[in-house]
Amino acid sequence: MKRVYLDHSATTPVHPEVLEAMLPYYKDKFGNASSIHQFGRDAKDALEQSREAVAKVINAASSEVYFTSGGTESDNLALKGTALANKNKGKHIITSQIEHHAVLESCKFLKKEGYDVTYLPVDKYGLVDPGVLRENIRKDTILISIIHANNETGTIQPIEELGKIARENGIYFHSDTVQAFGKIPLDVQKMGIDMLSVSAHKLYGPKGVGAIYIRKGTRISSLVHGGHHERARRAGTENVPGIVGLAKAAEIASKDMETQHQHLKNLTESFLKKLSEKIPDVFLNGHPEKKFAGTLNISFKGVEGESIILSLDMKGVAVASGSACTSGALEPSHVLSAMRIDPALAQSSIRFSFGRENTMEDVDYVVEVLPAIIQRLRSMSPIYASSKKE
Repeated sequence: MKRVYLDHSATTPVHPEVLEAMLPYYKDKFGNASSIHQFGRDAKDALEQSREAVAKVINAASSEVYFTSGGTESDNLALKGTALANKNKGKHIITSQIEHHAVLESCKFLKKEGYDVTYLPVDKYGLVDPGVLRENIRKDTILISIIHANNETGTIQPIEELGKIARENGIYFHSDTVQAFGKIPLDVQKMGIDMLSVSAHKLYGPKGVGAIYIRKGTRISSLVHGGHHERARRAGTENVPGIVGLAKAAEIASKDMETQHQHLKNLTESFLKKLSEKIPDVFLNGHPEKKFAGTLNISFKGVEGESIILSLDMKGVAVASGSACTSGALEPSHVLSAMRIDPALAQSSIRFSFGRENTMEDVDYVVEVLPAIIQRLRSMSPIYASSKKE
């Protein structure tokens, strides 16, 4: 049976060159980067070279990059660390209704600690209105956190415009760029970003490693205490093999960005066109143009998303419903709910996220097997049958 992986927004396979770059730091160059002997110095050199490689992708200074365990930790550090360090200035935070749960749960925690959080609404495409952001800024606002490319729909926010508003008002600006890093151009200077979150396993790097960019001069408190690792911002022995893998993945992604964008654009446009021709009542969720090329969020009227996932899995095709972090949840996606998508349609949504190894043969295979699955599931759906009688 043919196997097709279309869940790259959840995670990606490690690139062969990334694995090759990591292996020496598990075997021969296994030293602790804090040790002063040669083994330690080799690890330290790799650590700093990796820092430079990550900084280069976002036009930052290497001293502004700190390594973490992944995007979730980076988001937590950005929100909680900034809130704790600036509570004397104010206790108001602005974010959006469509953030990753790492941001939303951090905000929920901070609310319990006495902070006030404003959740900006989005339009039907999942976009934040810069004007609405401006209207919600208060004298005690200390942080704005807006996701760059949404993990469920791929919709890209007007980050540069939002960052400009934050800067004009002297407010720290954070963006979760886990889905965007290495895939679309990022420039922290041009975009006015003060903090930015990164995860390696979203761009063909290893799991369990990420980074956070913190602009020089940003007041932020540490969350993990211990030694003086990462310039006392994040205690704990650095995961040197993983960090080397992140840097190599970032380097490859940056080099291949333009060609990969075109590759993914061709695949997704072809897939959506062929799917729409073969299956009636399909709806694209998210902005049709202002979106990351590799992600399609599609609703199939009258069918439960989970049933589609399981049926496609039996055909060797891996897809997702919403985000990987909330798989198994019974309630509709909070992202689609914020976009005011009909709850029944939201429950029927599937995220197809393409990657560098996917081909047009993969597109044709899924388009070949999916119509029969949808037809079978709709034939058992009283909701779809009743909608056709109306």
